Amino acid sequence: MLSVSRRVLMAAAFAVALAPAATLPTKAEDLPEIEFLYSPFADYAPFFVAEDLGYFDEFGVGVTLSPKGNTAETIQMLASGNIEAGAATWASSLFNALDRGATVSIIATSARMPNTVPSPSPFMVSQTAWDEGIRTVADLKGKRIGIPGPGGFGMYSVAKALEKGGLTIDDVEPVYLPPPATAAAFANGGLEAGWSIEPFAHQLEKQGLGRRLVEDHTFGTELGLIAFNQDFVEENEDAVVRFMAAYLKAARQLDNGGWEDDKILEIVSNYTGTEPDALRGIPYTVRSEDGAIDMESVREQEEFFRQRGALEYEGNSDIDSVYRRDLLQRANELLASKK
Repeated sequence: MLSVSRRVLMAAAFAVALAPAATLPTKAEDLPEIEFLYSPFADYAPFFVAEDLGYFDEFGVGVTLSPKGNTAETIQMLASGNIEAGAATWASSLFNALDRGATVSIIATSARMPNTVPSPSPFMVSQTAWDEGIRTVADLKGKRIGIPGPGGFGMYSVAKALEKGGLTIDDVEPVYLPPPATAAAFANGGLEAGWSIEPFAHQLEKQGLGRRLVEDHTFGTELGLIAFNQDFVEENEDAVVRFMAAYLKAARQLDNGGWEDDKILEIVSNYTGTEPDALRGIPYTVRSEDGAIDMESVREQEEFFRQRGALEYEGNSDIDSVYRRDLLQRANELLASKK
């Protein structure tokens, strides 16, 4: 049975959810703190900007940004309630978890590949391999290819790149390692090619360790999503809406010239460990203006993992049952009301 204090808190939260916008709490201390899991990649820049430029505070929600591991770990921590929120890629582990009934709520896109080159996530060949005569994707048959993991966006992206040369994942030797480790593997001859993402792709080029081989393989592909623990969402919808409004404000700022701002580059540098000058001018991921997810792109990735034998179920996963479009709409409305 709920304690008196617990009932009071839940009643208060319910009253807040029904209250008109003008009477909602405006201070971060009135809402629960949100711990958000991130990776030190440039595509997480909106969260860095929202935190350091005070957008989370502006919308009255306290946020702590914490570094994370892979998608499987993120979803597990969210589903178990050990963390409130995080971003993850569309991956076989996520699809399987959703089919098993993982208690997560998906709110919005976190990043999408642009329809232009240079790509923020290119398929690269090591300079050593290039010098040894590997100049096309077809030349990589039987070679060692770096992939972040066996069931995430990195594998999907590599597979799409290999298609350009008539190859599949089964035609190469996958080597699973995180993007920061690619530099050493390229330098010591441990890989002939591999997946990368900014700012690491630019670093490989700058250090003379790698070259972009394919960049037009994932145009418009959904890269990641923002998810919350489902129980947290049900009890704290207002906090989620305010978090998302701050995120959308930062995302729109970045997608409309923010990367030209030295102050923003300094912020992203602090989280990614990349010097501001190295970030200046790099290609970056984009997002739909309203944060909506392109479900057709998601289903294409789901089908890829099914063909790989990585899914534990038949048919489409029931994403719609956990995709809280209503909260995303409220976040957009809240942001619009601030203008």
